[in-house]
Amino acid sequence: MTPEEYCQDKAASSGSSFYYSFLFLPANRRRAITALYAFCREVDDVVDECKDPQVAANKLVWWRQELDRLYAGQPQHPVTQALQAVLPEFSLPQEQLLEIIDGMEMDLQQTRYLDFTALSLYCYRVASVVGLLAAEIFGYTDRQTLKYAHDLGMAFQLTNIIRDVGEDARRGRIYLPMDELKRFNVTVADILDARQSENFQKLMESQIERAERYYAQALSQLPVVDRKAQRPGLVMAAIYRALLEEIKRDGCQVLRQRTSLTPLRKLWLAWRTWVKG
Repeated sequence: MTPEEYCQDKAASSGSSFYYSFLFLPANRRRAITALYAFCREVDDVVDECKDPQVAANKLVWWRQELDRLYAGQPQHPVTQALQAVLPEFSLPQEQLLEIIDGMEMDLQQTRYLDFTALSLYCYRVASVVGLLAAEIFGYTDRQTLKYAHDLGMAFQLTNIIRDVGEDARRGRIYLPMDELKRFNVTVADILDARQSENFQKLMESQIERAERYYAQALSQLPVVDRKAQRPGLVMAAIYRALLEEIKRDGCQVLRQRTSLTPLRKLWLAWRTWVKG
């Protein structure tokens, strides 16, 4: 398996909505974004799949060292070998890839966030930075597009948090801000024990409203001149906003189930958004 095939397999097998946003890209940009996505999956899997936090921390240290090797022209891993192949064409600063690892490291250091300000740093590192790197790969002419990419990354991560409340709780993690739980009279135990309630539903509806504000803010900042180039992000936004609608329609039943769209619906949304431009 070549490095490119490894990354393609990583992206396809994840079942992620991101995969559908890559389908219509030119080959060179598709290779680059698939390699970036595979990198994000690799470092995310370190945290999610390693039961021993110290082992996970050591693996993240290895990935930091691997980035040094990548930018020195000596990568060892198939993902970084794939990234090396696209670096001459696309600007992917090492500092930003390191920030993604910083975000994954936060998962090893804390399982609660006091308020949205604290959560925003996490979202920036694991999602907005990815959005900025993706914007470079897709191409832009107006720097205003970077503001769009930042806010769209935030919206995506907030959507992930909403969708995965129950799944994260089973890992002992709560990404909903603690001060907002208190405001809606929802306890940590309610989340960890998957106790659905009217208060919890109102809490989640407030989270959905915040995510929607970020989508609206992001899309309002995308310059017309870059809209065509940035269509993969628009595809993702269409898919993720449809997911939020489903979650809300189901009464925010995210504690015991993981709402998802069918592959056919994702493909339909991707095609329709791409054609509309």
